[in-house]
Amino acid sequence: MTDPRYTPLALSLPATVPFVGPETQERQRGAPFVARLGANESVFGPSPRAVEAMVATEIWMYGDPENYDLRHALADHHGLQPENIVVGEGIDGLLGYLVRLLVGPGDAVVTSDGAYPTFNYHVAGFGGVLHKVPYRNDHEDPATLFAKAAEVGAKLVYLANPDNPMGSWHSGADIVKAMEVLPEGCLLVLDEAYVECAPEGTATPIGADDPRVIRMRTFSKVYGMAGARVGYAIGAPGLIAAFNKVRNHFGMNRAAQAGALAALQDAEWLAHVQAQISTARDRISQIARDNGLEPLPSATNFVAIDCGRDGAFAKTVLEALVAQGIFVRMPFAAPQNRCIRVSCGEAADLDAFATALPQALAAARTE
Repeated sequence: MTDPRYTPLALSLPATVPFVGPETQERQRGAPFVARLGANESVFGPSPRAVEAMVATEIWMYGDPENYDLRHALADHHGLQPENIVVGEGIDGLLGYLVRLLVGPGDAVVTSDGAYPTFNYHVAGFGGVLHKVPYRNDHEDPATLFAKAAEVGAKLVYLANPDNPMGSWHSGADIVKAMEVLPEGCLLVLDEAYVECAPEGTATPIGADDPRVIRMRTFSKVYGMAGARVGYAIGAPGLIAAFNKVRNHFGMNRAAQAGALAALQDAEWLAHVQAQISTARDRISQIARDNGLEPLPSATNFVAIDCGRDGAFAKTVLEALVAQGIFVRMPFAAPQNRCIRVSCGEAADLDAFATALPQALAAARTE
């Protein structure tokens, strides 16, 4: 018997998962986590209206392959046309479709060193060549990203605003100004997953029909529906229509569609969660300061905490927290990997973190 005849590209790639999930770590440690503060989920949960809608869904039916109701509701919400919006299986799924549409073997793509790794995973999977630029003062650097894109003839350049894993952000107006030097024929992939957590003026004020940019949004963060996998992209109609060439038309399950539609219509719950996030960010920052550490300013639903040394020290702190049942993550590229990243949580979650952190630091300092 012979093995399947994999493509040369598939043979060249490692069989890896970009993230080690908390469930994997729980199986390894033989116990559940006390506080799940690593995946930037919203422990505050989805709108009760969304839960009700999902429970009432006739799940025996496939979801609408056109996502008609949700696309029209999103268009109304943003003051756009439905032709400007595509819905998909989270931003991760949409990134995969976009890269499949635009990137072939040898094509250049630009991102920041240490930015969201799932984008890199898709680029590698379709044979693209990644070019990385460093962060500047813990911010992604649009000017340097766009200059590198011009240098290498990139088809895509990825920028998250606000940023994961650092929580930093730029004003939307500054990004629009930086786009003046975006090279011809290069598409800006603007990941705005955390924009509902951010200060007024962070969202980029640019027309949906502008062919230079596609903006990604999600129901996984503030809307509290990470497990439902609902994301959407805003872009020029021609680009949005092209997704129909490659997307899984039955990829969105019916319950997720109904839940996202109900969540979008519950502005009161959204405001409630935004307030909870603000309170939790303040508490995480205070816990960090109480332990002699420096929290970075954040426009997201997490806080990056500078552990004051290098990546090896931060990793030791992280491992000591995990050993105590506190799930957190950390950036993977220097110098950002001097930090740990702590997601917003309920008071009990943060109490557990406050108890565990001094012990983790003490253990790390004795290494």
